Parts: sequence; C-alpha cells; structure tokens
Amino acid sequence: MPKYFDTFPKRLYDIANNGNPKLVTDIFRRMKVRDVVKENLALFATYDVTPGDTPESISYKHFGSTDYFWVICLMNDITDRFYDWPLSDQAFEEYVKEKYANPQAIHHYEKTQSSGVTTGNGPGDFSHKIEVNSTDADGQSVSNYEYEQRLQDQRRQIKLLDKAYLNQFVEEFERLVKR
Repeated sequence: MPKYFDTFPKRLYDIANNGNPKLVTDIFRRMKVRDVVKENLALFATYDVTPGDTPESISYKHFGSTDYFWVICLMNDITDRFYDWPLSDQAFEEYVKEKYANPQAIHHYEKTQSSGVTTGNGPGDFSHKIEVNSTDADGQSVSNYEYEQRLQDQRRQIKLLDKAYLNQFVEEFERLVKR
C-alpha cells in the first residue's frame, strides 16, 4: 500500500515566482471521516493509549505496519500530533504549568444535569455534567488542572478501525483524495 502523501495529487508550483515551476505534492487536500462512519460501533475497537504509544506504534500493533498511522489519526480527528494526542506525564505537567498561572484555580463550575444523559459511561465521561454559573447552589468547581486532565483522559480513548475494513477504507481515501 502507498504511504499517506503518495496518494495525493502532484501540482506544478512556482514557489520562487521565477518562471521555473517544480512538481510538488498538493498537501492542502483535506479529508474527514463522516460522523456516521465513526459512530458505527461495528467498524471499530476502542483502544486505551498507554504511555509511549504513538500513532505509528499502534498502527504496527494493530495493522502490522506503521504505514497506516494516518488511518488512526483520521478516525480520531488528530490533526496536531502534540496537542491532539495524549501527552506524557512530564509533558502534561509542563503544559499545564505553562498554560495556567495557577493550575489549581477554578476553570469552571458544573453540576449533574437533571434531564437527558444523567449518568456517565465510565471514568472519562462527563457528558452528564453541564457548566453552570458560580452562583448555582449545586455547582461544583473544576480546577484548570482537572479540566486539562479530563481532556487528556478523553484523548487516551481512541477508535481503531477493524482490520477487515482497512483495504476498503484506504481505497476509498485514495479515490477521494485524487478528485
């Protein structure tokens, strides 16, 4: 199978504007997996990213090749390898310290909603919570640190495309990117 950018069309581009164009890969092509596909549980397995995991290492473990790291990234809306992927513990601590003057300060207040989804689906699911004003009697404070930790926990849970659908997915991607 070709590597990710091998499928992208080539274009003549005169980067120096000197009348001497070069053949370059059109890296501005973008693809997004339809939500209806990502929500089809039969196509995926859930995977918990462990310390040291990378899209390439998971691709190797799951698909038998590092060449499909981009499938993992597309399926999980990962566009920034640093901030969309779980940080190491050390990098996370540094990130929070750099982002917030006071990591323990209040980020927002929340409470369990009274209608709709009222229970979470496990430890990283806070869909049953809603943000409220600090004056709400039932509101509980969430620190900057806790807020960022929740985001990290969400990033650790990724979807892996079932191997049986990999070739079909790659073929469809190649067809669409060449349009």
